[in-house]
Amino acid sequence: MREVHRALAEWLEPLGTRISVDAVGNFRAVYAGQTADAPRLLIGSHLDTVPNAGAFDGILGVMLAVALIEGLNGRRLPYAIEIVGFSEEEGVRFRVPFIGSRALVGAIDEELLETQDPQGITVRRAIKEFGLNPSEISQARVSQNACGYLEFHIEQGPVLEKLNSPLAVVEAIAGQSRLDVQFVGRSNHAGTTPMELRFDAMAGAAEWIVAVEQAAKKVEGMVATVGSVQTKPGAGNVIAGEAELTLDVRHSDDNVRTSAVKGFMEEADEIAQERGLSVSWVGRLNQPSVPMSPFLIHEVEKAMVKTRCRAHRMVSGAGHDAMVLAEEIPSAMIFLRTPGGISHDPAESVLAGDVAQAIECGLHLLDQLASTDSFLKGTWRA
Repeated sequence: MREVHRALAEWLEPLGTRISVDAVGNFRAVYAGQTADAPRLLIGSHLDTVPNAGAFDGILGVMLAVALIEGLNGRRLPYAIEIVGFSEEEGVRFRVPFIGSRALVGAIDEELLETQDPQGITVRRAIKEFGLNPSEISQARVSQNACGYLEFHIEQGPVLEKLNSPLAVVEAIAGQSRLDVQFVGRSNHAGTTPMELRFDAMAGAAEWIVAVEQAAKKVEGMVATVGSVQTKPGAGNVIAGEAELTLDVRHSDDNVRTSAVKGFMEEADEIAQERGLSVSWVGRLNQPSVPMSPFLIHEVEKAMVKTRCRAHRMVSGAGHDAMVLAEEIPSAMIFLRTPGGISHDPAESVLAGDVAQAIECGLHLLDQLASTDSFLKGTWRA
């Protein structure tokens, strides 16, 4: 990460930016506006990614921000631009995502700082070992004159490729429900127990998995995933007495999502009763959906049209730093086409032409905002 920060600084210092690293390791570079008290637009994404990942998840959004500053050719706008390269967005090390962006909205507490990685190192200690001061985290908060946040990101899915479209504007980040589900039956010998006398937890779980898939397909915009199944005792010649599953449900409308989860659990109850099983579940996450700023969505669409790109709107099924920043300031996201829909994998890629259009779109957007009084005065936020 130090090398990443160093490389970014080498590109940005000649462009006249003021560079710093805040107390949670976020890289920050401020390109001043025409006046010292100018409002500030944040542009950024995350610098970390998952193990064995590709080259574009997160980091592309930071590089596009650098390219936009370059594209101004020294021209100053009525607002300042702050580039933010967020740390610890993925949550790989500490199993807590968005640590960097949480700092900007004042959402870093003692419990988070005492969270440990698998080696027993706390977030607080990791910050100190990186050479930063945890007591200064409050200083990382977004400035009071911040007027918006913009994030470019690869789509991480196949939709734009299917539409043959390079870009899309995100209208909302989907809400998520995550649950652990357990079916319990009775273990017995696989060779001596007749089919009609079995209480097979795995068979009940399998029936429910198919029911979840079929129900989710009937709801536009919904995705539902059983991503993990573990059986006990887990032997090939033993009827499963227990089956433990995970359920992940996402939709942009929280009412639709919560209603679907209720329906899935009712279906699990019915299947269990029919098969002489019991079923229980525990909620692990209930993340509300996060709408993006209608004003910024409209401005992004105008900029997309200027780049000869159809203004397509879509919902993000994955979480992003923008969903955290949106709690504090109006936010927007622009997706770039991901060939093959591949992400979090070395095969992850983008098309050079799409990146060029994203830069062109971003420069149009900067100029539009520079000539919009309501944006500069902040009255559009009301």
